[in-house]
Amino acid sequence: MESKKALITGITGQDGSYLAEFLIEKGYEVHGMVRRSSSFNRGHIEHLTTKNGSSEDGIALHYGDLTDPQNIDNLLATIRPQEIYNLAAQSHVAVSFKTAEYTSHVNALGPLRILHSIVANGLHKTCRFYQASTSEMFGKVVETPQTEKTPFYPRSPYGISKLFAYWTTINYREAFDVFACNGICFNHESPRRGENFVTRKITLSLANIITGKQKTLRLGNIDSLRDWGYAADYVKGMWATLQNDSPEDFIFATGKQYSVRDFIDEAFGLCGYDIKWRGEGTDEVGFDKNSGQVLIEIDPQYYRPAEVDTLIGNFDKAKIQLNWQPETSFKELVYLMVEADLKANNLDPKKYIKLCDVNN
Repeated sequence: MESKKALITGITGQDGSYLAEFLIEKGYEVHGMVRRSSSFNRGHIEHLTTKNGSSEDGIALHYGDLTDPQNIDNLLATIRPQEIYNLAAQSHVAVSFKTAEYTSHVNALGPLRILHSIVANGLHKTCRFYQASTSEMFGKVVETPQTEKTPFYPRSPYGISKLFAYWTTINYREAFDVFACNGICFNHESPRRGENFVTRKITLSLANIITGKQKTLRLGNIDSLRDWGYAADYVKGMWATLQNDSPEDFIFATGKQYSVRDFIDEAFGLCGYDIKWRGEGTDEVGFDKNSGQVLIEIDPQYYRPAEVDTLIGNFDKAKIQLNWQPETSFKELVYLMVEADLKANNLDPKKYIKLCDVNN
């Protein structure tokens, strides 16, 4: 039996690399779109690539960009995939305020270009499309928890651009009969998370503080509440979405909520720090109770122009229809990330992580 072909945009990122591993285990022929860059950023997928660039026993990589419609057309005409997972994006919310036009060019028009190409290449009857949507579309939430029927209220150019792509996906599903689906993923993290995202910034800074490379961790709003899951769990939901009998939209979340402050306390606590807080607003600091050393400071440059204060998802639909649910707890997630960044700094986790039960 011939293997299914899957094309992943954003394959070098956190989600793309976990999804590529998962699909290869499923026996897929995996193709990935990568941007030409002066810096080599394929560390997450290097172990999956082959010497000759074919997809045999690995992944085949193709240069491409969501801003280049001709390139997208050529790729789809050549590969003719049965499944497309659009995970590429300008995905940093704070950055989107400073690069609003570029963010929209990639996040909003990129999926439109792919969907148009699916139809133009006559693939709409054979190719299924997954769009990586985001909980940031809910923004200033109008109900809690958020479901697939909750109205949207995005609070950033990133959220707005993703909302355009969300409705474009639905429009192509209804207008051109494309099997096109949105996966609304709430915050999902891992050791492969980019270093400028808050969770990874926390665990990496913790390791740097232990080694003496860094004195303090500087953050913005530490009281924002998020629904944090493990990225390797979420890619299973992405795949399950395209195996469903009908094209539908699903939320992937944990249904549990923690603040950035909670994440700090948990991460630093794993390494024996007892973080206490004093002060208010930008004068607030987090210090280690045992040594008195200030380890966390509030820096207003990291505040967003428009904040999203709270997000928490209801994944009942995915649980019922896709048999999907998160497998990794908040404590387990933090442990995995702390452990990985300690190892990356040549530190023995057994020496620095105190004995604890991460299952509670």
